[in-house]
Amino acid sequence: MPRMIVALAVCLSAGPVLAQAQRVAPPARAEVQFSFAPVVRKAMPAVVNVYASRVEQVARNPFMDDPFFRQFFGGGAGGGQPREQTARSLGSGVIVDAAGFVVTNHHVIEGMTDVKVALSDKREFDAEIVLRDPRTDLAVLRLKGASNLAALELGDSDTLEVGDLVLAIGNPFGVGQTVTQGIVSALARTQVGITDFGFFIQTDAAINPGNSGGALVDMNSRLVGINSAIYSRSGGSIGIGFAIPVNMVRVVTAAAKGGGKQVRRPWLGATLQSVSREIADSLGLERPTGALVADVLDKSPAAEAGIKRGDVIVNVDGQAIDDVEAFGFRLGTKLLGGTASLGLLRSGSGLVAPLKLVAAPETPPRQSVKIAGQSPFSGATVVNISPAVSEEFSLETYRAGVVVADVADGSIAQRLQVQKGDVVLEVNDAKIARTGDLERATQGRKPFWKLTIGRGAQVFTTVVNG
Repeated sequence: MPRMIVALAVCLSAGPVLAQAQRVAPPARAEVQFSFAPVVRKAMPAVVNVYASRVEQVARNPFMDDPFFRQFFGGGAGGGQPREQTARSLGSGVIVDAAGFVVTNHHVIEGMTDVKVALSDKREFDAEIVLRDPRTDLAVLRLKGASNLAALELGDSDTLEVGDLVLAIGNPFGVGQTVTQGIVSALARTQVGITDFGFFIQTDAAINPGNSGGALVDMNSRLVGINSAIYSRSGGSIGIGFAIPVNMVRVVTAAAKGGGKQVRRPWLGATLQSVSREIADSLGLERPTGALVADVLDKSPAAEAGIKRGDVIVNVDGQAIDDVEAFGFRLGTKLLGGTASLGLLRSGSGLVAPLKLVAAPETPPRQSVKIAGQSPFSGATVVNISPAVSEEFSLETYRAGVVVADVADGSIAQRLQVQKGDVVLEVNDAKIARTGDLERATQGRKPFWKLTIGRGAQVFTTVVNG
């Protein structure tokens, strides 16, 4: 067990004075009764427990077909090992609409097929997954047969200040609904590496496993964030927790309640990079801040707004932009339609560019294809790359190839570690431009397969035996 070092500051001459000060009674009864109970009483009925599960197929051990092995290792006449097992996930959620809409984290229900929700009054409902948004790590559920539920009012995360009191409500470690108290430790935390829209509220209110998807509320019992992650070396809270701001939650829930299966966000049509100290010095900036425009697509909203390569975006509708993640969040919380004003720095001068808030187009169409046969991509579903697909899979650096949208469990592609989001560029030196190209290139058997794949910012070539 590691040693605990406790520092004690002792002032002998002041000892009696300190002892007396510690025993002073509160001057008024109201101070003795001060409590967060009214805030909790209003918020807690809208915080729920989320139980998700799925049935998985278990690989059969061929040795268990032999009665000799079953004799020593167990198993009945059916061949021993069970064919199925159930994977489970536990988290929290927040009722955001009295009709039964619940927000939780995407990672709580990721890959799950059956979801149940338990309310604070012990009622349980089956839940339908209405919308999954892995880019924000949010998901929206609808409780079947529910109505007139207690729902949390949505606050405004842009009005939060460091030092504001907040409460975290959820179901840590599955022990039951729990409330912890703290402050807003920091705002606009980026580069945390959790979601594409990394722009988190940091809090020291204790958040533990099982709190994921629970509520971060202010002193008016309004939802200001969805608790999502912690920084921890032990798995438990050490006072560094992160919550998704409610202004992003509002966009995702609006899409779900409007019948959407995915969130359609405004499209910039430009590649951005953060401003380093070296770049700031070369551009004559006082400090490394903003998002540098590295490339602009033709006929995109950025091009139509007059944005050029080398411009630095420093604000969106007057809200300061410190880095690329901050820009993504600010643009991602804008509703489609109308315009946003982007503040730019160009050659040391400031200017404003009106950006049309339109969704990325799906041109060319996806033309989804599931690869069959015995190729390394067998079991993978691929789609064509369009601006919309690039936004969905964060493929800003790719203009060619097809992207892997799904990989079937137990498939050849899964065994060879083909991943969702991979970009297939070449097969046996044949360039892949459309899904039909990959379908043709993977037909029949080959003595070997030479594959060129893009994954994130890396492109690699590998050879696989046929």
